[in-house]
Amino acid sequence: MGEMGLRSRLQARFMGWRHNTPLPKLDEKDTAVIFQSWHEFDSSSSRWIQLSAKKSTAGSYSTQSAQDIPLALVTWNINGTDLAPDIRTSAIVTHIRDMRPVMDVIFLQEVTRTTLSVLLAMPWVREQWYSSEADATSWGHQSISTMTLLSKSRFHGLKCTPERAALGAVWRVPFPSHFGRDALCCDIFLPICTPSECKKSVPGSHARIRLVNVHLDSLAIQPSYRPRQLSIIASYLRAAGRGLVAGDFNPVLPEDDSLINENNLVDVWTELRPNDPGFTWGIDGKQAYPANRLDKVAKLGLKTHEIEVIPPGTCTYAYAAENRPEEREHKWSDHCGLKCSFGLGD
Repeated sequence: MGEMGLRSRLQARFMGWRHNTPLPKLDEKDTAVIFQSWHEFDSSSSRWIQLSAKKSTAGSYSTQSAQDIPLALVTWNINGTDLAPDIRTSAIVTHIRDMRPVMDVIFLQEVTRTTLSVLLAMPWVREQWYSSEADATSWGHQSISTMTLLSKSRFHGLKCTPERAALGAVWRVPFPSHFGRDALCCDIFLPICTPSECKKSVPGSHARIRLVNVHLDSLAIQPSYRPRQLSIIASYLRAAGRGLVAGDFNPVLPEDDSLINENNLVDVWTELRPNDPGFTWGIDGKQAYPANRLDKVAKLGLKTHEIEVIPPGTCTYAYAAENRPEEREHKWSDHCGLKCSFGLGD
């Protein structure tokens, strides 16, 4: 190992220790870990600020319900580079807001700087969610990226208390990639004690769950980096002991079909709905390629309860045609959303 590689590995191990975050032992070229901060909207300054462990918003779930009620996650590639991104993004988030049961975790992919601004300005997002992003600083030169939102009603900020679920660290893992993609990782902590034990602050009364939001490499480019990308993700899940990865897997080559099993993960869709194709892209038959299940949830050491495809609706936007404005319809995204409920295993 070269001096630079050793330095990178030592730095990664130190940062993992500093953030109390178990990290895998990876090859020299795969050691980059870029920690960032959770953010919440501060109404007094009218801006998103870094979340502090000293100031945490109490969730509304009791200890008993926190254990009994599964976590609900929705993942959606919002296709932020397409027409009318502000209108489409607002429509997707409004639909998520109205879902029942209410969502606890939101994964978004293909978020642009424009759609990020739209998301961060929405009153519901400002009032109800912690955000992995306050701006596009963590994206570098990338024009699209990922974003994770965690519910304030379910999570008690950064401070682990005996009776509340809490946020852990949030960080990005740069991939070997043709497109500069990365994995957006975070840890959450769920109480696993009984109410009486929680009142006594029993040590080890929270279980760590690792959540990974991904947009794997697109297209059938060879060599494909998707096998290595998912291998890296799986190593991060194993380091935590339990967790899931969700997002746009872009399985467009035959070899992609077996990647989840090869990494000893469980494809939640095939586990719960083995006889349903579960297509999340191309369902209207208007695409140049056949319908495909591009968006997936894969788990390690968790119990999953339900999974469902959410077809995109349509919205109208103003279009200038030969200097004559007209209204046109457009789907919210070329991808369907995918929602899944999960919790700790037995």
